[in-house]
Order: sequence, then C-alpha cells, then structure tokens
Amino acid sequence: MKKKILIISQHFYPEIGSAGNRVKNIYQLLIQKGYEVSIITSDPAYPSKKIYEDRNFWDDPSIKENANISRIQVTNRKYSRSIMNRLFFYVEVALKIALRILKDKGKYDYVFATSPPIFIAIVGYLAKVKFKSRFILDIRDLWPESLKGVGIFNNIFVIKLFSGIEKILYKQADHIIVNSMGFIDYIHNKAYIPLEKISYIPNAAREDEINRDHQPAGGPKVIYTGNIGFAQNIDFFKQLAEKLSQHNIELTIIGYGIKSKELKEYIQKKKLKNVTLHSPLTRKECLNTISRHHIGIVSLSDKEVFDTVLPGKVVDYMTCKIPIVASVSGYSKKVIEKNKVGLVSETRDVDEIINYIQHLLNDPRLRNEMSQNSEKTIIESFLWEKNINLLEEIIEGKYKNLIENRG
Repeated sequence: MKKKILIISQHFYPEIGSAGNRVKNIYQLLIQKGYEVSIITSDPAYPSKKIYEDRNFWDDPSIKENANISRIQVTNRKYSRSIMNRLFFYVEVALKIALRILKDKGKYDYVFATSPPIFIAIVGYLAKVKFKSRFILDIRDLWPESLKGVGIFNNIFVIKLFSGIEKILYKQADHIIVNSMGFIDYIHNKAYIPLEKISYIPNAAREDEINRDHQPAGGPKVIYTGNIGFAQNIDFFKQLAEKLSQHNIELTIIGYGIKSKELKEYIQKKKLKNVTLHSPLTRKECLNTISRHHIGIVSLSDKEVFDTVLPGKVVDYMTCKIPIVASVSGYSKKVIEKNKVGLVSETRDVDEIINYIQHLLNDPRLRNEMSQNSEKTIIESFLWEKNINLLEEIIEGKYKNLIENRG
C-alpha cells in the first residue's frame, strides 16, 4: 500500500532559490518512487510575488496544479526590508497553512515540514498531532541563530523564546534532516538529539542539469548568483566590483534580496561598466548563464553561525563545472577545498580574492582540473536521484545512520 506523505513548506515551485528548488525535487522524486504526496504551500512570493506573473517561471510541465498541491494566498506581496514586517509575513503564512491543515480530512503516514521559517516547523508539529503521523523535520538553516548572526534582531527575550521552541521541535521530530553537515553537531548538542536521528541530505542537482557544456566566451568573466542580504557582506561586493573593473574583468550578478538595490545604486554611482546586473532568472536560465562564465563567486559574512552552512550556489557552480572563488570559512571552506573545486579566502580580503581570480584565469589547466572535480563531486555526493534514496530509507524504516562519513 502506498504511503501518504504531506509536505509543508513556505517555498515551492516555481519559486527561485535553494528552498523552492529543494522542495520541488523532493516532491517530484517521492512521487516517482510511488508515494502519494500532497503539499501545502503558499503562492510563490520569494523574492517578490510579481515576478511569477511571468509564465516563463512556470516552466515544468511535470508539475500540474491539482488537488495534491494546496496553495494559500498571502496578503503581503513581497518580502519586506523590515524584520518585523517579515516576521508578520511568516506568521501570516504559517497561520493560513495551519487553518488549511485543520480543515484537511485526509490521512497521512508522514508529515515532512521544512524550516526556516521556524513557524512552518511549528505547523508541521501541529500536523503530526492532528494526523497522528510520523514527523520528519527538514532543517535548511539554523533559526534563530541566523537572526543573531546577521545582527538585525537581538531581542534577548524573543531569541530565548524561539530558541526554546527550536529545542522542543527537535525533540518532537521523529527524524531530522539537515542540508549541511555543519548543522549536525549544533542540533545534537543543543537538544541532546541522538546522532542516529539526524541525517544529511544536501541541496543537489538533477542528472539532466550537469549535462551542459562549460564554454565561457569572450574575455574573463566571473559571476555571483543568489541572495544579496544580511548574510552577505555588501561592502565586499562593492569593493569586488570596483577592483574587478580595474583589472578589466567582467562581473555578472544575478541577484535579489534586501541589499540588492543598494548594490545596484552603488554600481550606477561609480559607473562601473564591467558589471552586468540581471533580474531573477528561471533555474534553467540561471544555470545556462553560469556555465558561460569562468569563475563563480561565493561570499558569507564573518559570523560563526555561517560557518555551519553550505550555500546552494556552491552546488550550482559545481553543477555548471565552473571553479569557485569563495570568501567563506567553516563547512563551505571544507567542501570546496576537500573536493578541489575552488580557492577560499578565509580572511575575506578582497585583494586576496582578486589574486585568486587572476590566478585561475591565467591557469586554464587548473580551471579544467577543478571543472572535472566539480562534475565528479556532484555525481558522487550532490545528485538528487541518488540522495532521495536516503529519504526513502527513512520513510520505510530501513535507514542505517552513517553520520561518521561527514563528506
């Protein structure tokens, strides 16, 4: 008999970004495995609802809007720059999903809820109780630790409240999935969760996404894709854009987020002709654009909480087989250096980043070696068609923890 699974996520197809893409792949591949999968989600709204009026973003005919996809409508039309407004947005989404769950007459064997925001994890626990289901909690970021990390919300009372809720949710989950190995020790130590209850399923690529030619055309080109927000150092991007201009190196930014406007205004003010700014693209368009560049840039702020994360763009750059130059530390640094797919400046010094970029541009043999390493790493460790098998083992009760292999 088919097991019935309910996915609860604020983010889902056709939303851009790692979260929407992650849930889309889990949804599709569980259905391919023969499970009966339903999802409760919101209308696409990240980074703004308006972009999804363009039907090009609804580009996967295999996902049809039907009774198994239940979307709630959100009053707020875009993510606000204000942290309080954003919290209200999260709460609105969670409350509406909770009401939808309370009205749901179905029966489910498993509830799969993905966080952040933490409110969706709370709703996942509510669904576990209502449906008397087993509860899989998918952790994509440490929340509220990440709030403290970006320094935008430091109310001690509220942080302690959410920290306590976070601990309860870890304990109430029947199994916890993380998308970064760096989260495992934190969760284990935070709530004394046994390691056998935590498994690692990273963001990944699909098989058909890695079969693309990496053929940069024209002069030297580097690219940054993704969020430009509090977790990224905006001053780093400003300095990088100027210094790349001085070296006649083109920079492409496919960016969005609350700091993207500030960066755009800075580039216009400085009249940096070497920088090309793109509005958000579909995933297919984004990967095609990445593959036409020589190097991919990664940057995270110098805060301890970000030492635990692995940005989705690291996987995307490897998928497109372009070398990485990164301003990071911790787990991201470990993945890049261990797999020999790029160069890392742990000091986050822009001059050092420029030197690394020039070094790779002047050494096509090394770039080709890193390109081959990227494809090998994706196939071995970051492929959805393989990694979904671990989730299937968890659902079927056949999972044997191999947490000591911390890739």
